[in-house]
Amino acid sequence: MKTNDRIIITVQTVINAPLEIVWKFWTTPEDIVKWNHASDDWHTTRSENDVRTGGKFLSRMEAKDGSEGFDFEGIYETVKPYELIEYSMSDGRKVKIVFTGNGHETNVVETFDAESTNPVEIQRVGWQSILDNFKKHIEENS
Repeated sequence: MKTNDRIIITVQTVINAPLEIVWKFWTTPEDIVKWNHASDDWHTTRSENDVRTGGKFLSRMEAKDGSEGFDFEGIYETVKPYELIEYSMSDGRKVKIVFTGNGHETNVVETFDAESTNPVEIQRVGWQSILDNFKKHIEENS
């Protein structure tokens, strides 16, 4: 989808866990470092997360071979616990995550502004892979 020259990408998953558990795993730094990677040759080495409107987050993402790394960071614009997170990344792009619980399942829908360096499909696959790792981590550890 393209909106006012912005390309918006959406990824989503349904997790076999109640909303409260999904929220905890999404927002706790000790859990974030376990699931926040797009491929097995990358990992998150540390995470800071102040989950409140105006709060900041940072995840240090690095290649496991040490060849490269970057800080993924931003500021929360809206936080409605167990429902919605909206934030701006350090480069100004926007992200919106909606959590919808349905008993023992939770739907997570994440939309984000594409960046201009990498093709849209590579970005979609990378973010979906991170979301899939999140789902796997919860379903194996809750």
